[in-house]
Amino acid sequence: MNNLVVKNASQVVTCSGFTGKRGEDMSDLHVIKNGTVVVTDGVISHVLKEGEGLSVDLSDYEVIRAEGKALLPGFVDPHTHFVFGGYREEEFAWRMRGDSYMDIMNRGGGIVNTTRATRAASEDELYIAGKQRLDAMMRLGITTVEGKSGYGLDKETELKQLRVMQRLNEEHPLDVVSTFMGAHATPEEWKGREDEFIDFNINEMFPLVAQEKLAECADIFCEKNVFTIEQSRRYLTAAREQGFKLKIHADEIVPFGGAELAAELGCLSADHLLKASGKGIRAMAKAEVVSTLLPLTAFSLRENFARARTMIDNNCMVALATDFNPGSSFSASVPLLFALACIYMKMSPEEAV
Repeated sequence: MNNLVVKNASQVVTCSGFTGKRGEDMSDLHVIKNGTVVVTDGVISHVLKEGEGLSVDLSDYEVIRAEGKALLPGFVDPHTHFVFGGYREEEFAWRMRGDSYMDIMNRGGGIVNTTRATRAASEDELYIAGKQRLDAMMRLGITTVEGKSGYGLDKETELKQLRVMQRLNEEHPLDVVSTFMGAHATPEEWKGREDEFIDFNINEMFPLVAQEKLAECADIFCEKNVFTIEQSRRYLTAAREQGFKLKIHADEIVPFGGAELAAELGCLSADHLLKASGKGIRAMAKAEVVSTLLPLTAFSLRENFARARTMIDNNCMVALATDFNPGSSFSASVPLLFALACIYMKMSPEEAV
């Protein structure tokens, strides 16, 4: 049934507004006490305060009484890598013995490991696995998810990942927003030729992805020993010329200037930001770049958490995401995400929501 009335919820959290919130506004969730929400033909048609009349014939509606309960919008997870082949469970033990993220990646683990498994998987295998992961996310309250490619790092597999996400967006109840991340790492066959690999993405991949309308955004891993500031600038500038919105993995491992680059280019978001500088944070606030923070990843890697409080106090727009992936954050738990944000990043519950 697509017609639904949820009556007398103790709290209806509306999160009203159409732009990212900043500063003190992040604490105002526009909560309606003892409210009622009406869904007609699958779309919210009314949000009523206590005492407001309901001019709807309820004979065609399922009615749920929600006294003592809170009603929230579906969660948006703006940073995941949920379409992949294989798993990396052995790397957890390596991290526990003290191996760093880059140590594991440099010896063929991490992204490169998942790339091999994703290349070997068929499109149907990736679709089935992706659907199962979206099912799990939906049970955790997520209704919109961003998904990145970047586990192919070649033409065939990158397109395969993006086509799987396109199919899932069409066929699964969750909304899937796709991001092309052809520069997630340098694959083994391009080692030592990183500039040429960037050229390959610019000259071959961007036009193909744009032509098939397989992604809204483009992303790159801007990090020491991955892709330089100049390589990232060139990649993202070309992506914008092809019509993509810009995202960037920035300042995750070391302070590298990724936040400053995100501000310079007017990126939609800069993500991770564990080591972002104060200058970079202030520049992102001025340029209205969203700071997408991933506390589950910091927790898994046993890293210090991003400075969310500093970002909020400097008027940044802050978003939270799970970074669901097979290595550094194998969890889509929104409750755990919020708990870590509040306990370790000093965000209030209202700011986390």
